[in-house]
Amino acid sequence: MIQIQPPACFDDVRSLVEAFPAANETAAAVARERESTLTKPAGALGRLEELCEWLCAWQGRHPPRTEKPLLCLFAGNHGIAGRGVSAYPVEVTSQMVQNFINGGAAINQLCEQADVEMRVHEMALEKPTRDFTREPALDESQCMEAMTYGMTSVETGMDMLCLGEMGIANTTSAAALCAGLFGGKGKEWVGPGTGMAGKGLRLKARVVDAGLAFHRGHLKDPLEALRRLGGHELAAITGAVLAARLLSVPVLLDGFACTAAAAVLHALAKGSLDHCQVGHVSMEPGHRRLLEKIGKKALLDLSMRLGEGTGAVLALGLVRSAVACHTGMASFAEAEVSTKERSDDKHGG
Repeated sequence: MIQIQPPACFDDVRSLVEAFPAANETAAAVARERESTLTKPAGALGRLEELCEWLCAWQGRHPPRTEKPLLCLFAGNHGIAGRGVSAYPVEVTSQMVQNFINGGAAINQLCEQADVEMRVHEMALEKPTRDFTREPALDESQCMEAMTYGMTSVETGMDMLCLGEMGIANTTSAAALCAGLFGGKGKEWVGPGTGMAGKGLRLKARVVDAGLAFHRGHLKDPLEALRRLGGHELAAITGAVLAARLLSVPVLLDGFACTAAAAVLHALAKGSLDHCQVGHVSMEPGHRRLLEKIGKKALLDLSMRLGEGTGAVLALGLVRSAVACHTGMASFAEAEVSTKERSDDKHGG
């Protein structure tokens, strides 16, 4: 078991990010070589080929494996919910956690179908974050505690980590965090979340703008932005993505809130999310904008905005299909199929 020294403060987190391991180019090269021998035209499987190379590079081995994936679903409550930014009351977070435990949510069905282990992590539901329009959502020690908790959810031996979240009002927090990290006003980042529209959507934008104004001057540091505008579950996701990089575990991110939490690491150092794929692009309009900022293209676009890790688990099916083709197809030599003629041979030159 590889041990990671838990960071005690934000400076420790910055040091870990600065020391992030690079991709394993040897494993990636083996994947490319095998891909070139398979019975298909070069590049014919498009992103499936890219996924296999990516998986090998970040698992550090060939062939890649997807037999032991894990979904970690982090749930947290937000004080900003008291500002009326959600169509549902804050109690729904704990009620949905119980629904996850009972097996009644959409993500339970997807995990069962995909044979994915699911772990639900309750993040201090009885202690919501503070209203970020009036004070920081978390102090540094609370933020570090949540990040460290997220880090401990990642274990050596897993093939892939899928991440998801649940938290009433967390799309407002995610929108504020994105605006803090990448600029812009509330109206450029907010979306319907649990079903807000019209006046409700305009209220969300004003709340985000109020938070940005209150914390102006403190948001150039991505970790400060996370603690001031984020939440327990978002900080835990940031920590999980960080630990996954250190332990060579590829990550599938879910939608807007999940990607916003991971984007904190991108804001700290470009390339910090190279071990991550984004499972799907959410119907939250801020998600497309965020993907442009971090240079990611989602694997799926299914008009979903549920959260819970649903997009990540669905995208796992694509990754598994990529691995099946890469490892199971015959080579040209094995199948006794003629390879493509070179143009100079064909024309006798």
